[in-house]
Amino acid sequence: MSLAQFADVHFGYPGTEILTGASLLIRPGDRLALVGPNGTGKSTALRLLAGDIAADTGDVRVLGRASVSYLRQSQEFSGRGTLIDALLEPFADLQNLHDQITAIEAALADDASPAELARYGELQERYLREGGYEIESRVKRLTADVGFSETDLSRLVDTLSGGERGRLELAKVLVRQPDLLLMDEPTNHLDLAAIERLEGFLSEYPGAFILVSHDRAFIRATCREIIELEDGKFVRYPYGYDKYVVERDARMERARIDYERQKQHVDKTEDFIRRNLAGQKTKQAQSRRKMLEKLDRLERPDDQWQLAGRVALNFSTGGDLGAKETIRAPRITVGYPGAPLLRDVTANIYRGEKVGIVGPNGAGKSTLLKTLIGELPPLEGTVEIGTGVRIGYFDQKLGQVNEDGTLIDEIRSVRADLSPDVVRTYLAKFRFFGDDPFRVVRGLSGGERSRLAMAKILLFPRNVLVLDEPTNHLDIPARETLEQALQDYEGTLIVISHDRYFLDRVTTRLLVIDGSSVESHLGNYSDWRRRRREAAPGLTASAVTPDTVTKPKVTASSRTPAPSATNARSETATPPTSDTANTRADAKKRESERRRLEKRIEMLEGDVAKLEAELGQVRATLASDHGGDWQKLHTLADRERELDALLARRMAEWETAAASLAER
Repeated sequence: MSLAQFADVHFGYPGTEILTGASLLIRPGDRLALVGPNGTGKSTALRLLAGDIAADTGDVRVLGRASVSYLRQSQEFSGRGTLIDALLEPFADLQNLHDQITAIEAALADDASPAELARYGELQERYLREGGYEIESRVKRLTADVGFSETDLSRLVDTLSGGERGRLELAKVLVRQPDLLLMDEPTNHLDLAAIERLEGFLSEYPGAFILVSHDRAFIRATCREIIELEDGKFVRYPYGYDKYVVERDARMERARIDYERQKQHVDKTEDFIRRNLAGQKTKQAQSRRKMLEKLDRLERPDDQWQLAGRVALNFSTGGDLGAKETIRAPRITVGYPGAPLLRDVTANIYRGEKVGIVGPNGAGKSTLLKTLIGELPPLEGTVEIGTGVRIGYFDQKLGQVNEDGTLIDEIRSVRADLSPDVVRTYLAKFRFFGDDPFRVVRGLSGGERSRLAMAKILLFPRNVLVLDEPTNHLDIPARETLEQALQDYEGTLIVISHDRYFLDRVTTRLLVIDGSSVESHLGNYSDWRRRRREAAPGLTASAVTPDTVTKPKVTASSRTPAPSATNARSETATPPTSDTANTRADAKKRESERRRLEKRIEMLEGDVAKLEAELGQVRATLASDHGGDWQKLHTLADRERELDALLARRMAEWETAAASLAER
């Protein structure tokens, strides 16, 4: 059975076509990333699937009784009371049942009647049967996963910040556990730790999901297949992100080759027709002309990713790299009067370094950055900026603009010597074409504002770039262009980012905020994570993050009574014996069990390899043209689900066997 489908869907706005005959089948268990440059219609596709808008023609539907939840990119916040009240709103019936149980508990006396006790037991049994206790634990776990502490559950929703409200909306969508989960930029408002916890949640999610994201590390960790929106149609790649990138390039190359071959054939045929239409081979020429008229002409393949990435980012130092010690900040205290955030911080920055600042939301990353470049004074200590240092600062909030001015006004506020025509030519390098330079800044999208801010920084050579969340609002092509430009940049870089892929590509050192202190680590983000894992091998991936993960408390109802010390000793202690034969027998038995486990693991690894190979073949067949054979398609989809479930069981068996072997 399928969960949802697009069938030959057309949708557009006046003067703009978004979807042009798009078709897509979404199956149970699918983990899909919907990708494409900004403006290709990704959010529109999710809105169509959620029923927010209707297709012009074609069919968009959720099949059967499948439940759907939708996390919108721009949330209209809803909720009242406390945070826990808002999270339990979708479960009003269960909450009412819980309130009844609580009221009866308060009214029950020692001499309660059998009828009262029977009613109490009946309600408890119903609450348990309908998953009441499970929902409570799920809500508490999810609030921790998106970055709330247990004490936050009692906070009024009216007191939440914009970022906290975004995280609450994410938790409200996830807690429902629908059959199909739609997520538009789910990592917005999340720090690195929360993103990694969300990855862990989605890896165990029982339903299907389709997400829109520009976070490549997040896509790599969560999605099995990539759906690309290309020229108004869905193109399905049955691979993870890394293989998708390779296959997409290969597909574009094949398309270019096919176009060139057809073009050569058409040129030769037209030349033959011109030379022979009035000669002895008139009939052949006429026949070939008819063939050309019937030929389905291929269009020149334009790589929309390449076009979207054409931003003229070329950061120049002007030949002067500045002082060797670019910024000197020994033992400073960072924060605001009466509210210090970071104490005893040493953050010296040296010429040519590319330094990333990471830490949880609210830890003081932007405050530290502003202190290092002189935007804020330190509460204690001094910050010295080296001789000849010229700083280019990209503000996360993009607030250094005149909202009522035009793009031309913004550029000329930095370079008044440039004429409007020269400014228009300059802005075209940042994908502002036609009348775009005359637009008012207030009407720009987030991505457009980011490109304008970059254009302003590049007007003068800078030997130090300070970037606060520069990838916000940028699509993947623009991020790749920015990464390459920063790799080529010879000056000093200080950057705050939650994009792990970006941090891995551009940084050579990290300043990691941990509580009120800052630690310096050589290498990029993956290097730091690897060292943390090696230092604490017992920790899970989500635990090895820049913040402290709140552990759930064990309640009295969920705690299993521990055996007494006497019982524990009696259960585990082995009576002393001098019988060496028994010792040898035990050793032989352990060795036999070890060999059995090794054979079991070897067999399971073989099964997993075979299942993965067959599953890959089935998915490749599903992604190919089915020629309208829907029965075959459903048969393949059923087989895919069977293989996926069997693979999951085999993997679980392998993990159990491997754990048993490790204990021996």
